[in-house]
Amino acid sequence: MNLLQAIQQAADSQNLTPSAHTNIQTWLEVEELPEWTRNSLTELIRGEEWEELNDRFYKDITFGTGGMRGRTIGKIMTSSERGNTATEDSPERPMVGSNALNDYTLLRATMALFNYVKNFLEEQGRYETPTLVIAHDVRHFSRRFCLLAASLWSRLGGISMVFDGPRSTPQLSFAVRRRSAHAGIVITASHNPSHDNGFKAYFEDGAQVVSPQAEGIVEQYTKSTLQQTIEYLEMDENEIRILPQDDDIAYLKVVEQAAIDPEIIQKQKPKVVFTPIHGTGAISTVPALWELGLEPIVVDAQNKQDPRFPTVESPNPENHEALEMGITLARKTGADAVIATDPDSDRVGVVTLGKNKKYTVLNGNQISALLAEYRINKLKELGCLPEGGTERATIIKTFVTTPLVDAIARGQGLNCINTLTGFKWTGQRIRDYETQLKKELQKKEGISLDYDSTDYYTRINLGLKYAKAFLFACEESYGYLPYDFVRDKDGNASTIAFCELIADLKSRNETVLEYLDNIYLKYGYYDQKTVSVYFEGESGSKKIKNILCSYKTEPPKTLDGRKIITKKDYNESGYKDNDGKLIPTENFYIFTLDNDYSYAVRASGTEPKMKFYVFGTAFCKTLEELKNEKQNVTENINQIANAIKEDSILRSQI
Repeated sequence: MNLLQAIQQAADSQNLTPSAHTNIQTWLEVEELPEWTRNSLTELIRGEEWEELNDRFYKDITFGTGGMRGRTIGKIMTSSERGNTATEDSPERPMVGSNALNDYTLLRATMALFNYVKNFLEEQGRYETPTLVIAHDVRHFSRRFCLLAASLWSRLGGISMVFDGPRSTPQLSFAVRRRSAHAGIVITASHNPSHDNGFKAYFEDGAQVVSPQAEGIVEQYTKSTLQQTIEYLEMDENEIRILPQDDDIAYLKVVEQAAIDPEIIQKQKPKVVFTPIHGTGAISTVPALWELGLEPIVVDAQNKQDPRFPTVESPNPENHEALEMGITLARKTGADAVIATDPDSDRVGVVTLGKNKKYTVLNGNQISALLAEYRINKLKELGCLPEGGTERATIIKTFVTTPLVDAIARGQGLNCINTLTGFKWTGQRIRDYETQLKKELQKKEGISLDYDSTDYYTRINLGLKYAKAFLFACEESYGYLPYDFVRDKDGNASTIAFCELIADLKSRNETVLEYLDNIYLKYGYYDQKTVSVYFEGESGSKKIKNILCSYKTEPPKTLDGRKIITKKDYNESGYKDNDGKLIPTENFYIFTLDNDYSYAVRASGTEPKMKFYVFGTAFCKTLEELKNEKQNVTENINQIANAIKEDSILRSQI
């Protein structure tokens, strides 16, 4: 029995899904398919690994909130994929499959981006050569994918530029703007497990693609075929340009500017343990700290770039386990804090030392609130913002980030914009503010503003007079942006920003936790819990769809014995933010209970899971009251979270 007959028989017996059968057949019918790829398919089919084949081929890998992300190492690794490598977890070639991040899907995505950019420029009457900057992290095949994409872009007639090694995601965003490129790509899966990799597309403003670019790229992707990628599998590196050291120096100078008051850092010199968790963080963060007068204590075992992330279960600073080595080193050295970045250094985790000499792990919501309150106060103190505030000054957060940030903005007299999940929406809003400022300045003063050549504080001042001024952005999943030089979350800059906060508090003999409690007493105590329920593979994808559909057709009326009094369904159009802008539709729901607690529901755009966010609050006048309410709110949130998790399992089976 030949391979086509074998998969037909598997489909007839329902071992292979119809979509997987179709996609595998498409691959097998490409005569020029490389031998190693055909051998991998043969091994899986002859071995009747139908579940693995279904997972690999049940769909084409698609763009989500973080771009295109998926497995690059299979659950079952074929002999051809393993190659001559000495270890099981470091294969020679990426996994075969239409639902995988491999040479073929990467080439299709790059081809789609090139075609979209080329058409976009032509439609605008801009007869320019499409120019691309690519960065990559330390993951399996990241350098290979980077050079393969750059090679394709050049062979299609464009100009491609890459760094000489791994760089962080925020540096890519900066480089796109600095190099006046039309697009950017980051090869990364951020904090995902080591078997994953990804492709994030950026546009000429240095931000991740949003509508209409995102839909246009997807349309181009669906038009492309596996057959079209074959001729580009062999790399031609002759036309690829390597970015000079000047680009690193320029970004380093920008990262240093995340410090509003660099003198307080130099004076107080907080003792900080830093870990890049085997990723790119040390490339920019550590030199920036040195320039500001600090000597970070680096976790040596995690300072080695390693795609296996061998010292952690997950390279995610959200996970306490990933911070343990840093905490151990902090105890030995008496450090004021531990700061950790994820592999592509766009996220930051923090552990802080309290008055009791114990270390406490902060969550993303707490870090968001701390940085928001501190930076607003510091900008007011320096005269960059009016004391009473102004709604032209803007903080940006996601809906699922703590409402405490909204309360801080209101209390400070500032504007707070809530967006859907994904920092691409923050990048879009900053671009809108930049465009508005340029337009108003030209209209009212006859001045053409060179935005990138204008210093940050002048841009704030002009924004307050003529448009909107962006101050800070944050998300609960440990992402923050303290300036607008970069149009994505920046772990390098956020590390600097938090070190400044520590230094300022140190000058007042106040701990981070004491400062946080004062924020709670001032604005209210807000707590939150995120519940993640994983559903992997094709069957998991169906369960996620079932859950989302059920919230639409059968929304809950009660939860944990409490009535649901309001529901917001963002599938429906018409919702506007505080700028009066329409919020794009998405499978996203927010429910409010009769005790003023609430919870949000969404599917992850980058991982096979449902995410539920539970919010609780209480208002206190004294530290004693606050202590009691913290426990009460936490208990209530946990109870609600358990009820949601049980309900989600039932809904997945509808």
